Amino acid sequence: MTEATRQRILVVDDESQIRKFLRISLVAHGFAVIEAARGEDAIRKLAEEAPDLLVLDLGLPDIDGQEVIRRVREWSGVPILVLSVRDDESEKVLALEKGANDYVTKPFGIAELVARVRVLLRGRDAAAEEAVYDRAGLRLDYAARRATVDDVEVRLTRKEFDLLRLLARNVGKVLTHDVLLREVWGERHAAETHYLRVHIGHLRQKLADDPGSPRFIATEPGVGYRLIG
Repeated sequence: MTEATRQRILVVDDESQIRKFLRISLVAHGFAVIEAARGEDAIRKLAEEAPDLLVLDLGLPDIDGQEVIRRVREWSGVPILVLSVRDDESEKVLALEKGANDYVTKPFGIAELVARVRVLLRGRDAAAEEAVYDRAGLRLDYAARRATVDDVEVRLTRKEFDLLRLLARNVGKVLTHDVLLREVWGERHAAETHYLRVHIGHLRQKLADDPGSPRFIATEPGVGYRLIG
């Protein structure tokens, strides 16, 4: 693979050692890396160099990373992976609601980071328009409202299917409790997180998905859920 054909990742972090570590790790896994130490530089490089993915720290010296997300989402749909020392649930929810696709807390394992990067780069937008989701043994036929796991049909209720379809159309992206409730149950139920917990529990049972070592549905504690692609 040549430099020109590698998928390019813009890494934004004010700590040079973190940028160096990420550059070495990502290049070793086949990616090309662009770097920025400030938020304004990140926005400029995003516009000028059109990377395939943005890895963004929130604690930047000029503008906060949350503001970077907001400004980027005004004109770009590039996948955004937040990589931050901030582990407060409200920070995670805010970043995701502003338009980030995923959130990893420092310190992090490079294997997990690369796995999440690959999921975000796997063409989620194209998958969202497909009539069938078919990955990792899970198949959803949206028109027929039919689900199978390893070619064995799984009987789902209407709400269970709607919930799984929403996760599948955003594969790899963390969807907050609020987003899932509003999209599946409507505005009136946006605060009723027990609905979500119950249905996620039922889905996991039917999919034979161990929450301790998930194959399909991953929990982001206090934030929401994502479908593992």
